[in-house]
Amino acid sequence: MVGGPALEGAAVIARRTVRWLDERTASAPYLRKALRYLFPDHWSFLLGEVALYAFLVLVATGIYLTFFFVDSTKEVVYHGGYAPLNGQRMSEAYASVVHLSFGVRAGLLLRQTHHWAANVFIAAIVLHLLRVFFTGAYRKPRELTYWLGVTMLTLALLEAYVGYSLVDDLMSGMGLVIGYSVGLALPFVGENLMNWLFGGMFPGSEQLWPRMYIAHVLIFPILIGLLLGAHLLLVAMRHHTQFRQRRAQTERTIVGVPAWPGQAPRSLGLMVGTAGVLFLLGGLVQINPVWLWGPFHTYSSTNGAQPDWYLGWLIGELRLMPGFDLTIAGYTLVPNPFWGGAAFPLVVFGFLYLWPWLERRFTGDEAFHNLLDRPRDAPARTGIGIAMVSWVVLVFFAGASDRVFVTFGLSYTGQIWAYRILVWVLPVLFGLVAWRICKELQASESVVHERHEAEAEARLARIQS
Repeated sequence: MVGGPALEGAAVIARRTVRWLDERTASAPYLRKALRYLFPDHWSFLLGEVALYAFLVLVATGIYLTFFFVDSTKEVVYHGGYAPLNGQRMSEAYASVVHLSFGVRAGLLLRQTHHWAANVFIAAIVLHLLRVFFTGAYRKPRELTYWLGVTMLTLALLEAYVGYSLVDDLMSGMGLVIGYSVGLALPFVGENLMNWLFGGMFPGSEQLWPRMYIAHVLIFPILIGLLLGAHLLLVAMRHHTQFRQRRAQTERTIVGVPAWPGQAPRSLGLMVGTAGVLFLLGGLVQINPVWLWGPFHTYSSTNGAQPDWYLGWLIGELRLMPGFDLTIAGYTLVPNPFWGGAAFPLVVFGFLYLWPWLERRFTGDEAFHNLLDRPRDAPARTGIGIAMVSWVVLVFFAGASDRVFVTFGLSYTGQIWAYRILVWVLPVLFGLVAWRICKELQASESVVHERHEAEAEARLARIQS
């Protein structure tokens, strides 16, 4: 049999390793249990592992970058390897990034790999979250696991935004201005909060960059790592959810592949593959060429500035929101940037946090669930989920209205007004269509099942006669 000797050799090594450790630690029962732990055997469960391995690449490349980055906005005159910027005034932070890109061996590779890993990390979390939502994997007893994942996504977005802003190029500087303006728009506490974070009015004091740097390289990574560890621990304690593979399968049946020799080699291969793809992207696909944007100055701006994709939905909502301030007795209680920059993400994440409770409240489902639903099995949940996803996606596309105008000549104002209507009409339409499709799929399955039962009864009747 192909692979037989290799598997036997691996089994021998595993037995010897367990025996050696048991003789010194008496841990054989625990190791044996760990090696027999079952993992889900479905590709969609690998999305969480991709996020984990992208995070490891982020940490590894980030450690390398810390040796060369200077967290200071002190103004210097650049004289380095990138000739077009020679003689220009810029912050030490921006100069260190340009030097890292052109004057440090493998610096550009590691910086771009770090940036790509951040994008893949957030994308993998989002896709994993969609899988969890549409299959009902958040239901009792896994609500806490789900909430930890949503919190991890929130921190990942903040971590990416702070890292994007540290470079102090023209693009990131404009993004920091937008973030500062949204923070100022927070009712009652906005001005004091932003002055505390920035050390004064924008661009703030010299302490802003060290604060952001500590948050980016220490506070956020530790918090994300702790949440990731707690998330994985809860998954292991409650065991994984699984798709129903046969009608007779119960909620108490665990199906999967053992940690050894099934899951461990596959997971290691995925880790190596994820890291390899990220380094290939970092070496072959340019991302965020900060030397082209130039250094940030408060008096400078650029046309076509776009943030990374994970912030595009926030820019879209800022563009869509009409010029409306909530003013009472001549006092502006809620400035305009609040609605798109703070209220919109609060609604989206509020929905994500509250959904397990809302579904349980309206369905009365208090049972334990280890088996997953297919999207068609829960038409209402699927319809609402599609509506929310399409709402965010449409807002995301609205954020690129200026690029569509530059590229295709479509009226920017016309696009904005069209999106202002579509973001309320299309999500409802898409949700209803998804709900109807799920109902029709359920009906067709019911007909097929009844036909199969009738055929089985007919065969049984023929045998008995």
